[in-house]
Amino acid sequence: MKIDLNADLGEGFGPYTMGDDAALIPILSSANVACGFHAGDPLIMRDTVRATKLSGVDLGAHVGFQDVQGFGRNRIELPLASLQCLVTYQLGALSAFAQTEGHKLTHMSFHGALGNKVAADHALADALLKTVAEFDPELIISSSTSDAMMQAALRHNLRIETTFLADRAYESSGLLVPRGKPNAVIKDESLVLKRIEQLLNDGTVTCYDGEKIAMPTRSILLHGDTDGAVNLAKSIRLLIESNGGVITPLSKLSI
Repeated sequence: MKIDLNADLGEGFGPYTMGDDAALIPILSSANVACGFHAGDPLIMRDTVRATKLSGVDLGAHVGFQDVQGFGRNRIELPLASLQCLVTYQLGALSAFAQTEGHKLTHMSFHGALGNKVAADHALADALLKTVAEFDPELIISSSTSDAMMQAALRHNLRIETTFLADRAYESSGLLVPRGKPNAVIKDESLVLKRIEQLLNDGTVTCYDGEKIAMPTRSILLHGDTDGAVNLAKSIRLLIESNGGVITPLSKLSI
């Protein structure tokens, strides 16, 4: 049983750090790196690319709204053409650092408010995944559960891998519970691990309303900016391996 363990990284800005990426990266198999819009800057991007290459960790672009103040969690209304260019710009920025550092951009994911918007909007998912395919048709789409994203990836011949957000509550629709709701973000490590154990044992997740739904996934994600993320990552990795799983980068999961 091959399982990807990934995290959102590179989310500092200038002298401000967000999470212990240096300690977290060697525990992971894949990373989603902020591209300077919701967080990150050129130096952080370069250093994160270098660190992922050194540890043999897959490199992905984490694309969000241009919203440093709100950490990409403010919903911004933009024309479709602007959103498409926003995607291309961020993919291009991280791809440039990957090229100069001798690493490969293997995947991409949408961050925060943009990710929630795309996951729930079939037309937007279609348009933005078309943009991804035009940039690089070999990029893997890493996404939370979303019918809109699945269908758009299929239409544009993109490989998509559903990832389970270990510390986020789910609606029975499979979409994420909005962060504004109580307990939408799960901070109790024992509860996070219990959810992962349920996922590993029977492939399900218990939703916000108590309903149990299937969660077909080969990837587990945690947030690098969460307090105690390094210890949580170690615990998740140990849990996966003790259940017979082999931590495997996203690009090396068999199709």
